[in-house]
Amino acid sequence: MKKAVPYVIVFLLLAQSVKAQTTLEVSIKNIKEPKGTIRVGLFNNEKDFLKKPVDGKVVDVTSHSVAVMFENLQPGDYAISVIHDKNSNGDLDTNIMGIPKEGFGFGNDSMGLFGPPSFDKAKVTVKEGLVKAEITLKYF
Repeated sequence: MKKAVPYVIVFLLLAQSVKAQTTLEVSIKNIKEPKGTIRVGLFNNEKDFLKKPVDGKVVDVTSHSVAVMFENLQPGDYAISVIHDKNSNGDLDTNIMGIPKEGFGFGNDSMGLFGPPSFDKAKVTVKEGLVKAEITLKYF
């Protein structure tokens, strides 16, 4: 029986490493000009939405579409915000009236009436495995 104990431990360790990965793939399309960066933010509650992301990625734009992967996420609801930062200054540039001069998008391709959508409209539910979200950038 003593020899069986190490095999049980090895089996349990292997079983944990085989556990399903939780991954969110965000596909961004309609990038007008392949230059600058795409900034993707994930938010897990209304209070922090568009203020304090739980995760974020910045990728260089080399084509009219790009995919960004978020791996090992905790299952739950995440609102997605995307900015096409054409001049790579780290901000969504706006005109004097606050209208964006660069591309932007949100989860579920949601839009707000006069401003960004709510957390609930921009959220996607992430479960075990691979979850895909597609966002079409808008430009004014």
